[in-house]
Amino acid sequence: MPRFAANITLMFPEVPFLKRPAAARAAGFRAVECQSPYQVERDALAEQLKENAIELVLLNAPNGGAESGEMGMAALPDKVLAFRETFALALDYAAATGCPRIHCMAGCPGDDWPRDEIERVYQENLCHAAERAAPHGITVMIEPINTRDCPGYALSTCAQARDLLTGVAADNVALQFDFYHASIMEADPLAAFADHRDAIDHLQVSGRPGRHEPDGKQEIDFAKIFAEIDRLGYHGWVGCEYNPRGDTLEGLAWARPYGIGP
Repeated sequence: MPRFAANITLMFPEVPFLKRPAAARAAGFRAVECQSPYQVERDALAEQLKENAIELVLLNAPNGGAESGEMGMAALPDKVLAFRETFALALDYAAATGCPRIHCMAGCPGDDWPRDEIERVYQENLCHAAERAAPHGITVMIEPINTRDCPGYALSTCAQARDLLTGVAADNVALQFDFYHASIMEADPLAAFADHRDAIDHLQVSGRPGRHEPDGKQEIDFAKIFAEIDRLGYHGWVGCEYNPRGDTLEGLAWARPYGIGP
């Protein structure tokens, strides 16, 4: 049976951020993930996780100026110092909260930089992050993001991610596989998952279109996907990175067969 983690950046908007670990635990989740925890104090978040006996299994490094379309900095040649400084902040939060994974978003470099320069910077930044994270037992994650929603993003396919992982050659850098993005960029998302299973350390799900609940009301057959990831022996976390259509608890009907929801 898949192990689901609530994304508390998107889910449970009905309550303040620091109350979302408790809300997720009350709904039956045993883990959460988070896009950006930096609006709250590190120790306050750690305390809420501990009090509610819930794990934080993934957080994102600061993404830079998302309002200007950066969507991360790991592959931006003019943001190397900013990436490394903000990764140190992410590492501080991850170590304090016991979070074992940090997602380093690549960003959108634009047309001013040669592709080989982008790839060199991206690889060097990931090597830097992996070296800093290793003493803490933390894995650095990379995630292909579709170019329809995020034009110009520096990492968009699993094949490109595999090449990057080969170049970095660090045991603590892994693939974050999101079935929503894969459903847009890969001919067969399940086949892509199977092909790259050995490199995958975290999954995410949301429906298409709209990035809502992973239920039968949208285009992706998640019942089939959940059965297949079990068959293929994936026992890691599946992050629920979706925008609830309405009340978060009411929208968890899809998760009741898996022991989650009211």
